[in-house]
Amino acid sequence: MQEQPYVVIMAGGIGSRFWPYSRNERPKQFLDVLSTGRTLLQMTYDRFLKISTPEMFFVVTNKNYEHIVKEQLPDVPENQILTEPLRRNTATCVAYASYKIASINRNANVIVTPADHLILNEENFLDKITKAQKAAEVNNNLVTIGIKPNRPETGYGYIQYHSNEKSVAKKVKTFTEKPNAKLAKAFIESGDFVWNSGMFVWKVSSIISAFEKYMPEVAEVFEEGTQHYFSPTEGDFINRAYTLVKNISIDFGIMEKSDEVFVVLGDFGWSDLGSWMSLHELKDKDDAGNVIEANALMYDSEGCFVKAPKDKLVIVQGLKNYLINESDNVLLICELDAENKFREFVSDAKQKGDEYV
Repeated sequence: MQEQPYVVIMAGGIGSRFWPYSRNERPKQFLDVLSTGRTLLQMTYDRFLKISTPEMFFVVTNKNYEHIVKEQLPDVPENQILTEPLRRNTATCVAYASYKIASINRNANVIVTPADHLILNEENFLDKITKAQKAAEVNNNLVTIGIKPNRPETGYGYIQYHSNEKSVAKKVKTFTEKPNAKLAKAFIESGDFVWNSGMFVWKVSSIISAFEKYMPEVAEVFEEGTQHYFSPTEGDFINRAYTLVKNISIDFGIMEKSDEVFVVLGDFGWSDLGSWMSLHELKDKDDAGNVIEANALMYDSEGCFVKAPKDKLVIVQGLKNYLINESDNVLLICELDAENKFREFVSDAKQKGDEYV
């Protein structure tokens, strides 16, 4: 029987492309974005609870969100909620969790997942995770999950693999960050590219070997923490450690450099829920393609997303593909696909006052 895996949930993001619904104080992973009665973090936890148990979960989050994680995942041991004093991207997040897990089990199998993804076919998904676990048991393989693309999406990273391989886990050739439309179309037509899901499966010893080889400065910092993990001095150690490492993703720091990376292809109804546009695609719509989560009257409008408090009457006329969202003290009206503008929106709103972000 396969050893029960540790599950590391990365839950430290700020979800700025879902502003103003997603705020600094409570980002999107802690919200019931899909109106299921469970937040995205809780849905992620529920999904992996089918193959693991609460004491095998580690949640990495910003220190400001520790109380929310405890509130939403009360069964996860408190000393396995890892709080980051600074935002240092996914390489540091993975390193912290990996070295802490290694301090109690150097032979552990580990799954790493973002907290805010949607997966519609969970049975199919868990089958792919099981296959990835088997592939990760070989040598020092680092395994990622790739999503079979159905459109030339420019908002995702892409993974190219050796398509002539018959094995379930295919050797990775290249990683590409978000491409332009022409390149994304070429990727789709080639047939040997998948979307990068940001989910990983490996032995903790394998990822630590990779840190030692490709990010030795990070390995050195977190190896020194072995005497502090699960002790009263862990917090002070982490506060120091995070000032010593760079802000870099696990993809750029390790996955793009290693020659031991494999991908398991998946097709299980996946979305990274990265923007209002991606959420609009998933929600139920009226005959004009509008998603309406408000007390609204719609006239000559199509393809819109309207979300507002039910005690407000919202009247929309003559708009096409627009977002209208009122959350707390902010009303946002913009083009639905203007996700590249959200950084600017949030930055300018902050100039008006911290209470708006």
